[in-house]
Amino acid sequence: MTPDDARAPDTEPAGIQILPLRGAPEAQPGADLAAMALEAAATSAVSLRAGDILVVTQKVVSKAEGLLIDLKTIEPSDIALRYAQQWGRDPRQVEVVLRESARIVRMDRGLIIAQTRHGFVCANAGVDASNVPGEDVVCLLPRDPDGSAARLRAELARRTGLELAVIISDSFGRPWRQGIVNVALGVAGMAPLADYRGQPDDFGRVMNSSVLAVADEIASAAELATGKVDRTPFVVVRGYPYQRADGSGAQILMRSADDLFR
Repeated sequence: MTPDDARAPDTEPAGIQILPLRGAPEAQPGADLAAMALEAAATSAVSLRAGDILVVTQKVVSKAEGLLIDLKTIEPSDIALRYAQQWGRDPRQVEVVLRESARIVRMDRGLIIAQTRHGFVCANAGVDASNVPGEDVVCLLPRDPDGSAARLRAELARRTGLELAVIISDSFGRPWRQGIVNVALGVAGMAPLADYRGQPDDFGRVMNSSVLAVADEIASAAELATGKVDRTPFVVVRGYPYQRADGSGAQILMRSADDLFR
């Protein structure tokens, strides 16, 4: 994708709406996410429209794809046992984190900052026990978030005849700032970046480095409606004039050559 392909639309949005789709049941392995989203939309009296962006939480996607690990089946390695003992952690969960990591960035104070096989740099390689049924169960990230987003978009198009964009979101921490925000793991049907390079600012200066991660911004805005304990894994963001494209979440990842902190 060239910078022009991801260039921000010329028109300003008349208004952006964030519409939670409530009433979704607990997702089981093999769940039909398209059916769940459409049923939640009907329950919430939200009629999907062409151009809507459906933001879906990572957790519901991972559950539907069967990416739940029973810790009772995990045999911790020596390094997992030592680290867990030092910081009072569950060695089985530490072992799962190590297995899901392609690169360990830092291990300290019971936290593991790792790069996943997808290229995400995040806490505990995305392994999470929150909002997961069962005392000894953890959830992994989707194996192919972009593929998951593309499949869901295609199925929604087949059932509704509508052209939508889909974002799969997850909560990430941020260096140097407190709190977590949602970011886009998987993207389908839209350019994830809006490139303003080469355009003049309000004072006529040509911008040289302004590239907005609009998919991340949309994911973060949607989290205001999904919440953490509201059982609302689907949110429609309406009214943002995104660039239609075969975009992906992978396009947002920083290249190793550009990473000043590696």
